[in-house]
Amino acid sequence: MNTAAKRQPNRVEVPLLDLKAQYHALESQIMEALRAVCASQHFILGPRVQELEERIAAYSQCRYGIGVSSGTDALLVALMALDVGPGDEVITTPFTFFATGGVVARVGARPLFCDIDPLTYNLSPQAVADLIAKHCELRSGRLVNRQTGGTVKVLMPVHLFGQTADMDPLLDLARRHGLKVVEDAAQAIGAEYLGGRRAGNMGDIGCFSFFPSKNLGAFGDAGMCTTNDPLLAERLRVLRVHGGKPKYHHAAIGGNFRLDEMQAAVLLVKLRYLDQWTAGRQDNASAYDEAFTRVGTTVSVSTPHRVPGYRHILNQYVLRVERRDELKQWLTENGVGTEIYYPIPLHMQKCFDYLGHKPEDCPESRRAAMETLAIPIYPELTDVQRQHVVGTISSFYT
Repeated sequence: MNTAAKRQPNRVEVPLLDLKAQYHALESQIMEALRAVCASQHFILGPRVQELEERIAAYSQCRYGIGVSSGTDALLVALMALDVGPGDEVITTPFTFFATGGVVARVGARPLFCDIDPLTYNLSPQAVADLIAKHCELRSGRLVNRQTGGTVKVLMPVHLFGQTADMDPLLDLARRHGLKVVEDAAQAIGAEYLGGRRAGNMGDIGCFSFFPSKNLGAFGDAGMCTTNDPLLAERLRVLRVHGGKPKYHHAAIGGNFRLDEMQAAVLLVKLRYLDQWTAGRQDNASAYDEAFTRVGTTVSVSTPHRVPGYRHILNQYVLRVERRDELKQWLTENGVGTEIYYPIPLHMQKCFDYLGHKPEDCPESRRAAMETLAIPIYPELTDVQRQHVVGTISSFYT
């Protein structure tokens, strides 16, 4: 690393994310909310959890919200609620955070990885259609993988980086083949598809993460499932408390997936500002787009594609660049935080070797893993910081 650059007295620092700036603006409100929880001594599934469930459901245009312990557990309990287990298979994307594929394996099912759209990085409906046509057939009303004999039960698209997947063709494929749809909306609270339909309300179950780095972040792990089905909502509620209803009576095996009252209190404060923060991210994205065009690095840098008619909440601002790893190092040396989402697609992960995939099975996912880089996009980003990011990238290529 360039130590001379580190010693520059007026050096601009741009972390990938600055949660301290957000916290300082809300500190008094958050501390008041936490003191109220402490005074009540009601820490598990209390009134604040219920209020958060109602507010997130309404925000996501859903009838029901079920607070859970993390975004990963939201995905896990969603599959459990749909009775996915050994002998079953789930179609999903390999270009995502590990939890998406990991929960499929954890319930004993088999992930079926399909490639992505190269512009949006989301699951390609054409890739899903091709997989079904080439490898599956309907048997007695079930979609069966001819090679493994497994029942394909769920389609799990991911709304990656804050932009929804192309849901209409995916939902059509699911209907025609009897598949349930679980939306991995961990990065997409408030994102909208065509017609203003929000992430989490288009499939059977939507799954959200409130990990601290998300647009709506807790003070630790927290998550939410959403659904419009009252039976699924009740099953999710029961499964999150070890499958017990009434207490100590267990007709099903669930887990400890409960959302803490403390986290709900923090999230209720932050939820008031979510749309304001989203607007800030969108403004920063537009400024980045214009700046990269002005400096003429568009040959080496492709800015995020935002589909017309969608609401992209910019959980990440991901560039596609040449010489990605060298650029990342250059940015680090010049005080700019970056992240690679994601360096190894799931179909190439060691733990999924048993699936028998080759790297070229999902070529667009593999290429995205080698060429993409996320730069700071948080709403508190200043003009000076943003200009420093663009200038540093421009200087690398010129």
